Amino acid sequence: MKYIYTVLLCLFLAVTNIQADNLTQPFSLVPCPVSLVPGTGNFHFSAKTSFAVENEGQAEQVRQFTELLTRAGGFTPRIKVDSRKGDVCLVTDATLKSEAYKLEITIKKITIRASDLQGFYYALQSIRQLLPSAIESEQVTENVDWTVPALTITDQPRFGYRGLLVDVVRFFSPKENLLRIIDCMAMLKLNKLHLHLVDDNGWRIEIKKYPLLTEIGSCRVDRPGKTFPERRNPRQGEPTVEKGFYTQDEIREIVRYAQERHIEVIPEIEMPAHSNAALAAYPLLSCPVVDKFIGVLPGLGGNHADVIFCAGNDSVFTFLQDILDEVLELFPSKYIHLGGDEARKTHWEECPLCQTRMKAESLENTEELQGYFMARVARYVQNKGREVIGWDELTNARIPEGSIILGWQGYGQAALKAAELGHRFIMTPARILYLIRYQGPQWFEPITYFGNNTLKDVYDYEPVQKDWTPQAASLLMGVQACMWTEFCNSPADVDYLLFPRLSALAEVAWTKPARKNWASYLKAMDHFNEHLAAKGIVYARSMYNIQQTVTPKEGRLQVELDCIRPDVQVRYTMDGSVPTAQSPLYTKPLMLTEAKTIKAATFAGNEQLGQMLELPVIWNKATAKPVKSAGTGDLYMLTNGIRGSQKYTDLEWCSWMKSDTVTFTLDLKKPELVNKLTLGSITNYGMAVHKPAEIEVWISGDDKEYRKVGECSYTKNEIFREGVFREDIPFEIGTEARYVRVVARGAGDCPFTHVRPGQEARIYFDEIIIE
Repeated sequence: MKYIYTVLLCLFLAVTNIQADNLTQPFSLVPCPVSLVPGTGNFHFSAKTSFAVENEGQAEQVRQFTELLTRAGGFTPRIKVDSRKGDVCLVTDATLKSEAYKLEITIKKITIRASDLQGFYYALQSIRQLLPSAIESEQVTENVDWTVPALTITDQPRFGYRGLLVDVVRFFSPKENLLRIIDCMAMLKLNKLHLHLVDDNGWRIEIKKYPLLTEIGSCRVDRPGKTFPERRNPRQGEPTVEKGFYTQDEIREIVRYAQERHIEVIPEIEMPAHSNAALAAYPLLSCPVVDKFIGVLPGLGGNHADVIFCAGNDSVFTFLQDILDEVLELFPSKYIHLGGDEARKTHWEECPLCQTRMKAESLENTEELQGYFMARVARYVQNKGREVIGWDELTNARIPEGSIILGWQGYGQAALKAAELGHRFIMTPARILYLIRYQGPQWFEPITYFGNNTLKDVYDYEPVQKDWTPQAASLLMGVQACMWTEFCNSPADVDYLLFPRLSALAEVAWTKPARKNWASYLKAMDHFNEHLAAKGIVYARSMYNIQQTVTPKEGRLQVELDCIRPDVQVRYTMDGSVPTAQSPLYTKPLMLTEAKTIKAATFAGNEQLGQMLELPVIWNKATAKPVKSAGTGDLYMLTNGIRGSQKYTDLEWCSWMKSDTVTFTLDLKKPELVNKLTLGSITNYGMAVHKPAEIEVWISGDDKEYRKVGECSYTKNEIFREGVFREDIPFEIGTEARYVRVVARGAGDCPFTHVRPGQEARIYFDEIIIE
């Protein structure tokens, strides 16, 4: 009896282990379903497979699926309408919620239950993911076993709004590439495509009544070799280049394609700001006090970004209503996005028309004027039977009644202000869900700006915070990632930034936190990435790259090597050789007391997965010594032996919020002969990062009495040079000291000729080198 009990226990544990690991290979799904229970064996698709559906609506869902088998497998399963007998049966189950489904796969039969077409469609997308990745091929692939594992899935989404914004303004995505993105969204069960169609940098939708919007607004000057923040504004008469727009027929095709995949395309028509492209075509709709040339902006725009629609001109509202009439006809979406963000109101303050409007409407300031502007246009849209979405700047004034707020600034906190007033909201925090940010260790990444939003950052995002009120949580509609395209120059650039992070967003949107598991998700994502590759998408492999953290520890340098994937091995060398699968395994931080070059890479077995990190660690009298700055704490990056790259956000540069006067003190721990001090600095013209106007070096033996031993100063021309470059600033000292103090005085505001006129120039230093 004891033997039988032991056998039964072992069998039970085996079954529970299978269930515990049911999201690992070979049947992984992203997003993770509510429940997945594995069965035994596989179901095989062939030309003999038949689908039994109850109605034509279900048949259309199946046709999309069988078209994949026709293209990739060379066979087309039969579809029987108004039938209950088939190898794959679709059965309506009114007890299931909208978009939910139950999928039962055995070796002989597949049964799909759902209450609506979305549920049936999502079940078929799960089957699509379970099939070999060759299912995505555009041509017949030989010698593929078209099977899926036996299992039972019960599934439904966490949020009703699961969105992606694609910016087609800064970089215009051709229709074919946009359709491919839509298809990938569908596989991930995302259901909202927020199409950012207009901005300062271009107008991308044909409007029949106002043809100049595309004739002029879709073109802009070229700035070869310049990144988006560096590009200077256009000059009057300067030739422009067509950058693309969608015709109305193309919009209809995009919308229809998305609808077939249960994705609602939400158009965004920006107002009152981000309107240079529109006003370049129709300049009389700007405030009459505007005294500068209005053109389509190739970059950030500087002080030209304050050219916005005139709030006191009734013709503006007629113009926007005419545009919206055509937009509403093209987009049957429930929601229309009206923008409302980043409106600089400098001209409204001076405009007689705007001031007259404020008096007539009893508005106290220009923030309230924007509230009036947005409410007036919102009412027009709402009277047409649609709902309005706006960016969270709408919370700066009275929020238009019934509007939905898209929380983007920082962590999206402003959206909670709207929730307190009873408004529904969607979370798309820039600090986590803006996919323009770096997705991995920056040393390996193509240039963009701001900090990191890694795959794991996106995956770990939890929109509902513990301090939220029950009312706020109930008003959250869902989440959205935003793919801004300032640094994209090709469709491949867009794909690289989107994938695989979009799959992590899908997991946040669909899967409840209790079901999320990072290791299991990675397995599912790897399988999904095979589908992407089969579709010709080159996805980012940043998740395999190594991020270093080097910190001084009691006179030594502690080197930590980290990869966000826990299922890889980090192997390294310190003898100059290239690491291999036989190199030492990194298991704990490395401790250095001298200059070394560390080379490291991630491996799985004998295969190198990530790019090789080459980390030259320098050593001098300042290395590993403490540096203090009042109110800032330990500035370890100044003495950690690592030189910063040309990406000023790579975590190796020290910066200060206010750079009028920057002071920090190095403690050499004992008197040392200081012959020469070198200070590393960086210039990033487009981001207003510049070296200071003055630098002084002071020394002391007791940290009380200091004397100045070096200084330098720079002219405006030297400071505000264009480009991105690093520079070492040397000081010849030639005396003994224990304490070395650096005082830097910032250059003040960028001049009016700068691409960021009037913005305070920021100082970045990376290393103190003492010889």
